[in-house]
Amino acid sequence: MGILLLGLVISAALVRQYRGIQSELGLLHTIEGLVTTEKKPASVAAGRALEEELKQVNATIHQLTLPWGEIFTAVEKAATRQVALLQMQPDAQQRLLRITAEAGSQDAMLEYVRRLGESRKLTNVHLLSHQVQAQDPRHPIQFTVLAAFGVAP
Repeated sequence: MGILLLGLVISAALVRQYRGIQSELGLLHTIEGLVTTEKKPASVAAGRALEEELKQVNATIHQLTLPWGEIFTAVEKAATRQVALLQMQPDAQQRLLRITAEAGSQDAMLEYVRRLGESRKLTNVHLLSHQVQAQDPRHPIQFTVLAAFGVAP
């Protein structure tokens, strides 16, 4: 449930950022219409700024169109008491999800990776790296998993 709430908060922040960028884009369109032909260099600079804004808008749209619910459901179903989720990093363009977690044992880590691999929403699930945290008296294992999700548009 906590992961779903985190996803909703992230989605709300992205929507807010998207709306702000849309406002700025509308303002740039207005300013661009007011620029005269005498100020050609300013128009070129505004055009470049507009292109950069469009790239940011497209990146935001890619983030918003991720199947967040499906991703969170798959990760929550794989959860166990022996594994703590530390970070989820989606790559919208490549449709990849990098998960960083910590397990109490190697068996718990491998079981978590296996459970993620059983999900219908995640494919090509594999362990990228793992390291025993020697400075921690419990000696947990921090590990990173990479998985593909969804079908590329």
